[in-house]
Amino acid sequence: MNSRFFKIALVLGLLSAIGPFAIDMYLPALPAIGQSLGAEIGGVQMSLTAFFITLGLGQLLYGPVSDMVGRKPPLYFGLGLFAAASVGCALATDIETLVVLRALQGLGAAAGMAVPRAVVRDLHTGTDAARLMSLLMLVFSVSPILAPLAGSAVIALTGWRGVFWAVTLAALAGLAMIASFLQETRPAEERVESSLGSAWRAYALLLRDGHFMGLSLIGSFAMGGFFIYLANSPFVMIDHYGLSPTMYSLAFSLNAISFIGASQMTGALGERYGLAQVVRVAAPAATAVMLLMLAYYLAGGDRLPVLIVLYLISSAFMGLVIPTTSVLALEAHGAIAGTASALLGTLQMLTGAVMMGLAGLFTDGRPLPMVIGMTAGPLIALVLTWGTLGLRPARPCPAA
Repeated sequence: MNSRFFKIALVLGLLSAIGPFAIDMYLPALPAIGQSLGAEIGGVQMSLTAFFITLGLGQLLYGPVSDMVGRKPPLYFGLGLFAAASVGCALATDIETLVVLRALQGLGAAAGMAVPRAVVRDLHTGTDAARLMSLLMLVFSVSPILAPLAGSAVIALTGWRGVFWAVTLAALAGLAMIASFLQETRPAEERVESSLGSAWRAYALLLRDGHFMGLSLIGSFAMGGFFIYLANSPFVMIDHYGLSPTMYSLAFSLNAISFIGASQMTGALGERYGLAQVVRVAAPAATAVMLLMLAYYLAGGDRLPVLIVLYLISSAFMGLVIPTTSVLALEAHGAIAGTASALLGTLQMLTGAVMMGLAGLFTDGRPLPMVIGMTAGPLIALVLTWGTLGLRPARPCPAA
């Protein structure tokens, strides 16, 4: 069972990681892209925001389509579009063209975000799903560790354009992997009731489901704080703190290692204490650490080790919150798993994009504006946790 879990998680995790790889790998190049194309910080960040917006909205399409035609065809189309847009990004000569092509690239990558979560729900529920999701996150989370390091190496050898040639090759490898290793998990007989009309009805059902929306938004705002870090940390760490792109990549990867290690505990903790209780404990813990970091910077502190260590701890708790809320949100919606996964992913990406956009209005290259945004995400997630799951598990009624 463990080897089967790992094989499925490896394939799904690598497919899910292709899009994020295109984000993380070029993070060390953001300052260089601005210099090369003559763009301000806000313009360069817009190329990141555009990717997140289409990465989110595209999932609304891929999810229902995967319910109607199966899981594999949308993956073929999405990765093909991603590869074509990546070639365009490598050849872009101005920031406006890069932003448009990054939007198309995100639209293609959306398939790799929506469909693998639906495959997990096709195969398992409960703690088994949590284990599989955590293994998927293990593979998926290798991206923030390796991608910035690989990106800094590629940039040193070929310049920032080489990053996009590299992710083109990754997309082509993904297409080969789908053809060779991924089995269809949405049989034809289960697609009969799926149509565009049923998709709209499913979205309406999900939007009215307070439990689903609450759980989805907990994970969305938790990730939103990370997205603010994603967009601003290259400028803060490279320009403000003076790190080289390679040292920045190493610092960035520490958070991913922390997230990975904690996420592998979700299955065992969920089986012992219940998945909801894991979220009830981890969400306030992550928020408390971020409030401590905010207090430090508001008091005038400005030491990089404090930022790195405290965010490493917070990332560990987020590694418990994000995959667990995804499993809980999809638990009751197996018949429309693709659609539910798509809406969940869209909420996560759009929440992150909006938060990045708002934080960008106050970006000045210093840590404090970034830390304020990083704290806002877990804080809102905590309030949603209390509203959705309560402060403690419900006690069973005594027997009459």
